[in-house]
Amino acid sequence: MVALQSTVDSSSNSASSATISAVHHDVLRSHILNRLDGPALAALSSASPDLRSTISTDDELWRNICAATWPSVNNPELSSLIPTFNHGYRSFFSDSFPAIHLSGGAATGNPDPEITGLISAVDIYYGDSPIFSKVTETETVTSWFQTAPFRIELLEAKEVVPTGIRDYSAAEDAWLRQLEENLRVSWIVIDPAGRRSANLSSGVAVAARHHWLTGEVQVKFSTVAAEGAEGEGGEAAECGVVVTCGGEEGGEVHVRDIYLGMEDMEGRSLCGRDSLGILRGAMEGERRRRVETREEGKEKYERFLERKREWKRRVERREKVLDTLCVATGVAFFLTFLAFLLM
Repeated sequence: MVALQSTVDSSSNSASSATISAVHHDVLRSHILNRLDGPALAALSSASPDLRSTISTDDELWRNICAATWPSVNNPELSSLIPTFNHGYRSFFSDSFPAIHLSGGAATGNPDPEITGLISAVDIYYGDSPIFSKVTETETVTSWFQTAPFRIELLEAKEVVPTGIRDYSAAEDAWLRQLEENLRVSWIVIDPAGRRSANLSSGVAVAARHHWLTGEVQVKFSTVAAEGAEGEGGEAAECGVVVTCGGEEGGEVHVRDIYLGMEDMEGRSLCGRDSLGILRGAMEGERRRRVETREEGKEKYERFLERKREWKRRVERREKVLDTLCVATGVAFFLTFLAFLLM
C-alpha cells in the first residue's frame, strides 16, 4: 500500500512538472505572466526551473511591469538607460522595489568616484491613480553640490501640479488625514554610470502637518539609512521626501513643492559629499522584499524619532559632563595659582 501511494505521488509530481513544461512560452506569457505584478512574478519564478528561466530572461515582460509600477520609466532617457543594467529591467525592478532598508554602512562617508551624476525618477499617486511623474538630472561633481546641503527640488519656483482632487479645505484636519492616507510617492535615484538604483521614498506617508506660515499641507515620506542595526543606537541619517499641497478654498488641490533631502540625527542637513556616501550604501545595501503597511511605516518612523531623541539626550549629557569638567579644571587652576601667590 505504501509502495502504491509512493508510486502515485511520484506520478502526480511528474505530471505536474510535465504540465508546466508543456505550456508554450507564448501562451504562458500572454495569458498568465502579463497579468501578474512584480512581486507575484518573483514568487512564481521560484516554483520551478522552467518558470525561473522563462521569467528571468523575458526583459519585455519586466519592462511592462516597471512601466505599470512607475510611469516615469517611460521617459526616453530611462528607456535607453535601463536596458544597459546587468539584467535590464529585471535588475532595475529588483533595485527599486519597494524601497531601501539599510542595516549597515556608514551614515557619512567618501563619495563613490563613479557617481558623477544622479537621475531622479519620481512618481506621485493619489490612491492607485498616478497624478504626476517627472525625471530630472543632478550634477554631483561641482564644488557647490559637494559642499552645499543636499536637496533636490523637483518643481520650479512658480510651478504647480494639478491633481484633479476637488473641494480643498486648508483649515480642516480631515483634509490633512485624507492626504496622508491617500498620497503615495516613489523617488528612485539612479546612478547612470554604475547602472544602479534605489528607491528613497517610504512609499506611504509617515507624517503630515500644516505649514506654520502658509497653512499648506506638508506630507512627509521617510527612509532611514542606519550605521548599525536597529536598536543598537548607532548614528543614522534620514532620507526625507516632502510634498507640499495647497489650493484655493473649495477648489482643486495643487502640488506646490516636492523635494528630497537628508538629515543627520541632530536634524542638520547633510552636504552633497556625505549624501553621496549614503546613496552609494543605499544602492549596494539590503532591500525590503515586502511592502509595508501604513501602520508599519509610521511605527518604524516613530522608533527612529525616539532614537533621535535618545541621541539628543546622550549628546546633552556628554556636553554637560564636558562643561562640568571645564569648570572644575578652571577652578583647580585658579586655586593652584592663588596658592602659589600666597606661598
